[in-house]
Amino acid sequence: MLFYICIIYIYMCYIYTFRYLASGDSYHSISYRFRVGWSTVSLIVPEVAKAIWEELVGVYMPVPKERDWQDIADQFWLNRGFPNCVGAIDGKHVRIVAPPNSGSLFFYYKGTFSIVLLAVVDANLCFRVIDVGAYGRGSDGGTLRESAFGQALQAGTLGVPADATIPGAEDLGPLPHTFVGDEAFPLRRHLMRPYPGRNLCRRRRMFNYRLSRARMVVEQAFGVLAARFRIYHRVMFQHPHNVEICVKATCVLHNLLRHDAPRRTSAPRQNPVPHPPSCPLLSLPSVTRQGANNSTAEAVRAREAYTTYFSSEAGGVHQYDVVS
Repeated sequence: MLFYICIIYIYMCYIYTFRYLASGDSYHSISYRFRVGWSTVSLIVPEVAKAIWEELVGVYMPVPKERDWQDIADQFWLNRGFPNCVGAIDGKHVRIVAPPNSGSLFFYYKGTFSIVLLAVVDANLCFRVIDVGAYGRGSDGGTLRESAFGQALQAGTLGVPADATIPGAEDLGPLPHTFVGDEAFPLRRHLMRPYPGRNLCRRRRMFNYRLSRARMVVEQAFGVLAARFRIYHRVMFQHPHNVEICVKATCVLHNLLRHDAPRRTSAPRQNPVPHPPSCPLLSLPSVTRQGANNSTAEAVRAREAYTTYFSSEAGGVHQYDVVS
């Protein structure tokens, strides 16, 4: 009898947690619906969310290694037409109630309080790397700089594949594998951002269009995440630490649901980029911070090389109907 009572208790704990994550109902609403104390629900939900994260992260969101980055790049080329792209990066503000005595740390310029979910997404809308908990007042670029992922990217210890030549553009030489982001992120050798301004020449508008095609997957992933878990549509009345736990749980559950979902398929590339030898990824939290302005000139040259490729016959797609 005690065994069955324990099973029922565990089952109900998961029901409370999934109800909270999927519907966004308050603790008081859930406690009223299931006839339990709201303080009990407030203790159960973070603990179960933490257990979900710890049990599933190693299976559905493992730290990518070099071969994983290469597989992501292949998918971006097949599905999004951007070669050597190893992920799209962006930040999402998760609304919270301002913690006591926090001042303006969590204040977002749009008039709310929030923490930031910084995510790297692959071409199949799965989260590959996330960083949760940055103050809402910071920019996406500042959040990236302070995160373990950003420090590893700056230090060159992420295991990103070596530079590779693009078939049909051998004259450009090896081009770096890169992440794509919007104007909020800095231009780095392994991080491409669009050209600023509106009065751009045609070839630069083509680059911005192609980068936007690849970058929109992260916006789509955030949209699917928010549609599945309605907590993102409401203000979360929890301590920021508990909000961080719940956000991590929703991200890994999103990957679990995407794991068996139908995926877009395309014909394999005629000349795939060869896979470089694999090397293990270093532990992200142990990375030391590097200078913020390294490889700026090299990053500009890399973006110009991609711009030249997208404007060529070999790298063109149907952007001529879009970019005028």
